[in-house]
Amino acid sequence: MNDIKILYEDDDILVLDKPAGITVNKSDTTKGDYTVQDWIENNFKFQISNLKLNQGSDFYGRAGIVHRIDKETSGILLVVKNLKAFENLQSQFKERKVKKTYAALVHGEVKPDEGEIKVPVGRLPWNRKRFGVLAGGKEAATKYKVIKRMKGYTLLELNPETGRTHQIRVHLKYINHPIFADYLYAGRKTSRDERKVLDRVFLHAQKISFYHPKTGELISFESPLPEELTNVLISLN
Repeated sequence: MNDIKILYEDDDILVLDKPAGITVNKSDTTKGDYTVQDWIENNFKFQISNLKLNQGSDFYGRAGIVHRIDKETSGILLVVKNLKAFENLQSQFKERKVKKTYAALVHGEVKPDEGEIKVPVGRLPWNRKRFGVLAGGKEAATKYKVIKRMKGYTLLELNPETGRTHQIRVHLKYINHPIFADYLYAGRKTSRDERKVLDRVFLHAQKISFYHPKTGELISFESPLPEELTNVLISLN
């Protein structure tokens, strides 16, 4: 397992580069697994004077982690160090001021070169581990742009306008361009074959932009593609 990298740190925020294979938050289903939340709690002692008064807050329950990315997704994760910053960033996410950019290698030739997928996403009633496009699901929108075409695949840049669980993966499956090695949404046989080449989903959170909770300055951070993803692209050229 690769180490979690710190891209930036100040008194209010912590910007991390998470490798694939690490779950973000602790839960009943992650017992025994080392999570990003464990790593934060072990390495950072946030100075919180009113902990007991606010221990029911999401800030404390999630160790300052403002948003999530899937276990197999690598890339940028934003953490805050105090309740005020947490509430500020939560508001920015709610008001869609936070801009996120992902890279994904998907099946087939995506056309047109740019577009938007806008269909509701929800948890499947018959399979609680999977999500899908459902009439009663939550509003979800993902913009995409073609970066490169290669043998049977397309490299995409994706900008989710909303933050639903598995949103990008479900939306790409919906337009019949599932992500490379996606064991949930690319088909069992296909993903099994692709996992001989790559043992994770080809999805990377490569950029985030937001307003600093204290200064109000617009700031951005980027994470390069991990080596294992770059190697897949090289093999397809």
